[in-house]
Amino acid sequence: MTHVMNRAATFSVAVLCASVVLTGVAAGPAGADPAACGDTSGYTLEPLSALPPEAATTVGEIEQGGPYPYRQDDTVFSNRQGVLPACATGYYHEFTVVTPGAPTRGTRRIVTGGAGEFFYTGDHYNTFVTVDITR
Repeated sequence: MTHVMNRAATFSVAVLCASVVLTGVAAGPAGADPAACGDTSGYTLEPLSALPPEAATTVGEIEQGGPYPYRQDDTVFSNRQGVLPACATGYYHEFTVVTPGAPTRGTRRIVTGGAGEFFYTGDHYNTFVTVDITR
């Protein structure tokens, strides 16, 4: 019986490791379902006016279809961190929120979803809020 339990445990660890390698995301707690694509209910909703003023500039650029200040803008965001709801590749696109005085693109981004969602991160994809872009 111990041999069977060890084999089952080994199989579970192998499946978890394969999951992390293939998706870049560790499985959540047992019984926890990841947020469905397009489900923003687990995120704080912030008005655009509560974000840095440069975020409004970025949203305006997105609404106009560009031009964008960085070549990486409007590229596919792969959600490797798994912080946003799991969606098909190509669902999310990222855009730089300019940080005045920063020598690089900085850590602030707007990430858009295919159903019209807007997410903001000020800490380079560690945390997100949804953005109410209604003006």
